[in-house]
Amino acid sequence: MKISELLLPTAKQMLKALSGQLAKAADSVAAGAIVEGDLLEARIAPDMFPLAKQISFTCVQPLQALARLKGEELGTMEEVASLAEAQALIARTIAIIGAADADQMDGAAATTVVMNLPNGMVFSLSGADYVRDWSLPQFYFHLMASYALLRQSGVAIGKADYVPHMARYAVRP
Repeated sequence: MKISELLLPTAKQMLKALSGQLAKAADSVAAGAIVEGDLLEARIAPDMFPLAKQISFTCVQPLQALARLKGEELGTMEEVASLAEAQALIARTIAIIGAADADQMDGAAATTVVMNLPNGMVFSLSGADYVRDWSLPQFYFHLMASYALLRQSGVAIGKADYVPHMARYAVRP
């Protein structure tokens, strides 16, 4: 499987799922069941990032992958301060992913990607290994953290909201 076939559709469909979850969160806020500011600051543990940052990290992961595979500088991560801003960030991220050059990505599968992390760790791996072993796991980590924070905060979502794209594969109701 080509890395573009793995990363691009995965990121798009899961970002659309996150957008759907956030739409339900907005409904809960509008109904007065949840306070938006409290939701965006929700954490499962004191040392983890709040929901707003989890959403930002979810969106930046595929964008960083595109940049690293093209040998470009990483852009800055966009912060969100409202559910509307989160939805706009997700929409922009999906648009960038949709415009990505799959051939260019696939051509970078064997090139070396060097990652310098803020904690001083440095990783050097092939483009394909980077997508498989770093980009996708990081994407899903922050995506799942967002889902868990929404659930913990009382947003009425379930597994079907996490994988709504699976409905197209259903063979019986």
